[in-house]
Amino acid sequence: MKTQLRRILSESARLDVSVDSLGDSDDLYAAGLSSLATVHVMLAIEDEFAIEIPDRMLTRRLFSSIDTLAASIVELRRLQAAA
Repeated sequence: MKTQLRRILSESARLDVSVDSLGDSDDLYAAGLSSLATVHVMLAIEDEFAIEIPDRMLTRRLFSSIDTLAASIVELRRLQAAA
């Protein structure tokens, strides 16, 4: 999953640094993630993982790192499977 997230970030986030140079817990905003880019990342994540990110989760914290994105996807998949 984190490999897929790294690909999405490299294609959609327009970061100031290479995604390959980032650790999973590194701050994506410090790496250059903009609020506009989060929209592109969100749409790519929803397509890639066949999920819908609810409005309540659309916070700065969600997009703060690869770890937080991955944890949120796992949680959304769990909730989707339980429904």
